[in-house]
Amino acid sequence: MNIEIREAQLCDAKSISELIVPLVKKYVCPDCDASVHDVLLGSMSEQRIESYLSSNYCYFVAVSQNKKVIGVAGIRDNSHLYHLFVHDNFQGLGLSRKLWQAAKQQAIQKGNQGRFTVNSALGAETVYLNFGFKRIAGIRREKGMVDIPMLLEA
Repeated sequence: MNIEIREAQLCDAKSISELIVPLVKKYVCPDCDASVHDVLLGSMSEQRIESYLSSNYCYFVAVSQNKKVIGVAGIRDNSHLYHLFVHDNFQGLGLSRKLWQAAKQQAIQKGNQGRFTVNSALGAETVYLNFGFKRIAGIRREKGMVDIPMLLEA
């Protein structure tokens, strides 16, 4: 399977949002209070992704042979892994690791000394543990959101 990993462009915002929103509904929302679902999903709208791509975020996308965005990684401030999602049909192929490594490598080139954070969804913790992240606290429940704060020091 020929899948390209490349830095995301502003024109990818719609495709990124269309990938992330259903995955968040399926994997993240069930652990969070219903009261935060709209806010959470709104933070992944096409307009919000455009604003991230235009500011202090860097995104990488995995693009299939038919030019569909099937995976995404986004880092804020070259240090916080903000988004990491792979379409269900393409999970288990190592794409999340490839996306993470592309984003991590660029962050290091831009001056990160090897220290990264992520707020893991409950079901994603194993992925981050496999990347070398470690829990820095237990399961956190704040304002309806549920996550696990994690740190990687390379």
